[in-house]
Amino acid sequence: MAEHAEVGGGSLVECLRILARLHGHDMSVQTLIAGLPLTSGDLSPSVFDRAARRCNLTSRIASHSLGQINSHLLPAILILDDNRACVISGIDRENGSASLIHADLPDAQTSITLDTLETSYSGKVIYCRPEFKLDSRALGNDSPIQGHWFWDVIRDNRRLYRDVMLAAVLVNLFALSSPLFIMNVYDRVVPNHATDTLWVLSAGLFIVLTADLLIRLMRNWFVDLAASRTDIRLSSRIMSQVLGLKLSHRPESAGAFASNLQAYESIRSFISSFVIVALIDLPFVLLFTLVIGLIHPPLMIPIIVGSLAVLGYAVLAQRKLHELSESSQKASAQRNATLVESVSNLETIKSFSAESRVQTIYERATLFLASITTKLRLISATVTNGAVWTQHSVALAIILIGVYAIIAGDLSQGGLIAAYLLSSRAMAPISQAAGLLAQYHQAATALGSLEEVMARPVERPVGKDWVHRPALHGEIEFRNVSFSYPGDEQQTLNGVSFKVKAGEKIAILGRNGSGKSTLEKLLMGLYHPDSGSILIDGIDLRQLDPADLRRNIGYIPQDIHLFYGTLRENILIAAPHATDQQLIDCARLSGLTSLTDRHPDGFDLMVGENGQRLSGGQRQSVAIARAIISEPPILLLDEPTGALDHASEELVKRSLTELGQGKTALIITHRTAMLELTQRILVIDGGKIVADGPKKDVVEALRQGRIWSAQT
Repeated sequence: MAEHAEVGGGSLVECLRILARLHGHDMSVQTLIAGLPLTSGDLSPSVFDRAARRCNLTSRIASHSLGQINSHLLPAILILDDNRACVISGIDRENGSASLIHADLPDAQTSITLDTLETSYSGKVIYCRPEFKLDSRALGNDSPIQGHWFWDVIRDNRRLYRDVMLAAVLVNLFALSSPLFIMNVYDRVVPNHATDTLWVLSAGLFIVLTADLLIRLMRNWFVDLAASRTDIRLSSRIMSQVLGLKLSHRPESAGAFASNLQAYESIRSFISSFVIVALIDLPFVLLFTLVIGLIHPPLMIPIIVGSLAVLGYAVLAQRKLHELSESSQKASAQRNATLVESVSNLETIKSFSAESRVQTIYERATLFLASITTKLRLISATVTNGAVWTQHSVALAIILIGVYAIIAGDLSQGGLIAAYLLSSRAMAPISQAAGLLAQYHQAATALGSLEEVMARPVERPVGKDWVHRPALHGEIEFRNVSFSYPGDEQQTLNGVSFKVKAGEKIAILGRNGSGKSTLEKLLMGLYHPDSGSILIDGIDLRQLDPADLRRNIGYIPQDIHLFYGTLRENILIAAPHATDQQLIDCARLSGLTSLTDRHPDGFDLMVGENGQRLSGGQRQSVAIARAIISEPPILLLDEPTGALDHASEELVKRSLTELGQGKTALIITHRTAMLELTQRILVIDGGKIVADGPKKDVVEALRQGRIWSAQT
């Protein structure tokens, strides 16, 4: 152990990797951060817990001085200045030193004085321990181990909602003060000219009103804080679920799917409103009604009748509101699907003069949605406005009954005024509840659609243990693989078997629709075979973490999609930590320098949505650069030069020859020139392999027509 070393420090994700290994989980950095929002390519403390849970660890951030750190919870992570972190494994307070584990020397510990460590310590420590999870033996076979995506988040804010409930109770109790004050003033102070009593009562009421103001402000703050926390976590969970969906379970329409996700706004609006407050206020209707009954029992009758009328009508309207809410959401999804599809294919629509057809479909959906929305708003308005009308009618009835009671000598004027004020307090929660019932169905319908989204299978299910393989050699084997796309009865691949040695170059030939591209999608883990198995380095592909697998594969898909941003951002999307020299080398090898060297913006050139500012050949060059930037051991190239001219193709061919040394490559191509890169050809037709052998033999067999179709 080194003595009195410098603090040093590394990234937060490297520190997490050290802790994971110490607790028996050896995971790569890419596995820990895949799909998480990063800050400058690294974890932030706010996202740390989400990464820690991937290696079955639970974490807690605490603000402690070095002397307050709990040595029983070590090892832990110290957050240092300048976005650095280090793992502290022990503290010797008697000698004033600490033991650190550095990312660059994970198997060795260094000793440092507490005074030296104090100069870099930010004051925050992350305690990270193994998470205890109940298994099916404890929970039962039908009990889920994972919690609910929505209700668990609400439950996590139960302390805030508890404070909201307490504040609501106090506010309702304070609401009795004003009516009782007025009743005593009219009935006791005024007749007896008791001005001293008036001042005492006024001072007491002022204190109550001030306390009521403060509690209402606190209540509003707690409601907004709980809604904000819930919104952030739910939005993150929904987006994480969407990005993690298995392609076999992705939605058919992106526009309709996006519309269903946007329905979350209804849930956000509902949970951010004073739902809890309204529900807490509702039982106090009985308290206010009881107080009115103590003043004069017949005055309770209008409140009881009005409350039953409002709630009864609201309940009757719920069935229709539910039907209209579902129809509105479906119509909105269909209209949004038409809009997204039209914008995505605007060039095609204009080229074939299809504007009229699209316009007709969109307007019909809009008219239907407008009709449904009008009915929905009308019924909701009758519920809320009817509740307001009933509240005023109840107040009027109390005045009428009260006047006759005063004439009969059964009620004082102060009692009538107090009962009038309390009646509005008694009916207000009823009106709020009726309004919430009208708003509830929109939120419930949205929650139902999101439940369907959150129930879809994802690539990285919680609790899944992967085989950690940070580096692959490139040996590939298909064993009797059959596969059909979701919703397609015809098999795309049928009993495909072949083996590729590490470093071998294979060309895959076949007619359109024969299953060539499907082979590469299966190798990427984008889909899994219906039967059979795919092995990478002798390990079933389904055991490998998708992040580890795809980091080792350079993939050029048949359909190239770029993202809005710069050339640099699109190339570095899979390797954010690549250096500028690596970026320049990839541009040279992919033939992209003809654009970056001549354009004044260079790598900062904006490509537009889906790369619409680039030509087809330029997009292809970006795809090639993106595939080779991380120098992967496996290359999957689907028509890598399909959109390139002859000169660019020759450049790419020379580059792939240079890059491909020692790498496994599967190249799908219709270009004869690309066959020079390969030693072996595999011919597929109708989802079956019809030829597999050395390049020279297969080419000769194809030339002589000796390779028959799989369908003959």
